[in-house]
Amino acid sequence: MNQQLVDSMWSYLRAGLDMDLAALDRIYDPEFENVRVDQAGQTVTLTKEHFMARFRALREQGERIGESIDDVTFPATSDLGDQAVIVMRRVKDDEPVLYTFVWRMRDGRPTTMLREFTFDRDISYLLAMMSAR
Repeated sequence: MNQQLVDSMWSYLRAGLDMDLAALDRIYDPEFENVRVDQAGQTVTLTKEHFMARFRALREQGERIGESIDDVTFPATSDLGDQAVIVMRRVKDDEPVLYTFVWRMRDGRPTTMLREFTFDRDISYLLAMMSAR
């Protein structure tokens, strides 16, 4: 288990809870993409710009992302040279959900988040939001 990667994920999750946009902007790599797939096989890719715009809008409305990270665990990490992968597990609507994050590594330390792969029950709402742009 790569503890530095786990620690970086905790920093990322706390920044999200705190709506710390400066920290999130530093964590997301300029090339960041979130690839989401649902049970119907629909796929959408969100960029750093999409994420940051959503975070800014939520903060301006006085809203937050999530309420707790108490259910989060990290069952696996894998080092791949200049990148590393970490799997995050949490419970959403009483069902376990797995996320896979890819981090850029430098000198064995995580620097920025490159990718997030998410499997959702249904991403129709995201596809509708993206087509409305």
